[in-house]
Amino acid sequence: MQRRPFLQKITLLSSSLMTMPFMLYGKMDFPKNTKLKFITASDGHWGQPNTDFHTSHRNLIEAINQEKDVDFVVINGDLTHDNADLIPEVKGVFEQFEAPFYVTRGNHDHMTDAAFLETMGYPVNHSFKVKNDYGVVLLNCSNTKGEYLCVDMDIAKQKLEEFKDLPHVFVFVHISQNDWTRHGIDCKPFLDLLASYPNVRATFHGHDHDVDGIMLYKKKPFLWSGHFGGSWGNPFPSYRVVEVGEDGKAVTYLKTIKEGMILNGNNL
Repeated sequence: MQRRPFLQKITLLSSSLMTMPFMLYGKMDFPKNTKLKFITASDGHWGQPNTDFHTSHRNLIEAINQEKDVDFVVINGDLTHDNADLIPEVKGVFEQFEAPFYVTRGNHDHMTDAAFLETMGYPVNHSFKVKNDYGVVLLNCSNTKGEYLCVDMDIAKQKLEEFKDLPHVFVFVHISQNDWTRHGIDCKPFLDLLASYPNVRATFHGHDHDVDGIMLYKKKPFLWSGHFGGSWGNPFPSYRVVEVGEDGKAVTYLKTIKEGMILNGNNL
């Protein structure tokens, strides 16, 4: 399977929208003393017919559980494949992670807000702090119909305001809020909102199974991690690691689930 070029859909770029080539693993400036480490993966599509979703989930969990000192894991959407009734089941699978885990709702999940809250114990728009210095914001971008939606700007601003005094904030949204990928949508006011907060270090997306790189908007990085399940996308299921050091330096790198190989990496 050939990978679709990452910039296939980009046509005209404004002066504030810049692309950045992949950095090689050797160019990353790893923190000497990692204070925060988290992992994100997306698009497991538990229950999709004609896929070995049991194995893909088992492989992901085994790989992440082999990582050292992971503070939390985020599964960034499409937990199931068009069957909300399976979300409690796949939640039980994710409970095999040795680190705390959180999820976002994807367009294939079709779960109501109330059912999501009852099952997960937190709403579809959620935020939390880690080790006092790090804010994590999980934002919703779909509904029970599976529509592609812009995030709720009022909720997003409220949560970013709550964390405005923290040194670092990380944002997770399943669907890209810019149409720079084939399956993204045009929600540039949200990108401008993120750019207005100096402490937002990075935003993470799922949804595009064949995208695993980085884009910049007004110097803010937006990152994808490919997929670990489903019937299409990159031929190498993967997950993304982020490390932040005591000195504030941050790096991210994409790893294959099967071999643990670092495919690309970037300083944040």
